[in-house]
Amino acid sequence: MPFAEVNGQRLYYEVHGEGDPLLLVSGLGADHLAWTLQVPACAERFQTVVFDNRDSGQSSVAEGTYHVSHMALDALELADALELGPFHLVGGSLGGAIAQEMALSAPDRIRSLTLCMTWGGSGQWSIERARLSVAQARRTPREELVDTLMLMTLSEEFYEQPDAVAYLRRMTVDHPHPQGTEAFIRQIEAGGRHETRRRLPSLRMPVHVIGAEHDMLVPVWKSKEIAELIPHAKLTVLEGASHAVAIEQPKRFTEALLDFLSEPRAAAA
Repeated sequence: MPFAEVNGQRLYYEVHGEGDPLLLVSGLGADHLAWTLQVPACAERFQTVVFDNRDSGQSSVAEGTYHVSHMALDALELADALELGPFHLVGGSLGGAIAQEMALSAPDRIRSLTLCMTWGGSGQWSIERARLSVAQARRTPREELVDTLMLMTLSEEFYEQPDAVAYLRRMTVDHPHPQGTEAFIRQIEAGGRHETRRRLPSLRMPVHVIGAEHDMLVPVWKSKEIAELIPHAKLTVLEGASHAVAIEQPKRFTEALLDFLSEPRAAAA
């Protein structure tokens, strides 16, 4: 299985398809499988790279406290190890926070940036939210935590399909490489400290911000805030969609993602 030794971490990764490089960054508690429903379509046009962040999936378990910027360096060094050259970058949720730090620290490496259901920071409110989320994670059994996260990320409409809910829950609970509680907590705390809003106006690459109208985990106004801060950013709000729109409505989400990458300003970047 492919692993890369980068920034003191051992990251699992997969490469699919050929073409211009496209790197997809997963969010809190997720690994590369979060992009399963996007990879086939992306790989038809791009050399598509997915990977497990530190503290998730088959990648190494981190030691001690870290920041989103450390996770960004992991991903940049992975791109170096794979000799990607300038690449298109997509990040979802916490992965979107990681992608922001990547673009801010290495703007010449990023051909285009797509930020999905993510945020630029929330100050002390975010730190307090992380503290409470950590307390909840420590006292909640894993299966109950899965139920809570599903409720926060999936739509009301999805819950009217009991077979789909049961299938997704079973796939999550039976994940072959489950994330440990302390690893989950370290990612929560890193996300709680994330803050890029003062720096976002410096970005000059083509940027697409995708928000979900009914997102209860990262409210859509946080997507709008990012789009307002980044010069010439394109904003797409998926009406009626939840935080997990990439899973619930994969075709709709993937079309929004690839349509932007096909636009002349992104394709030629």
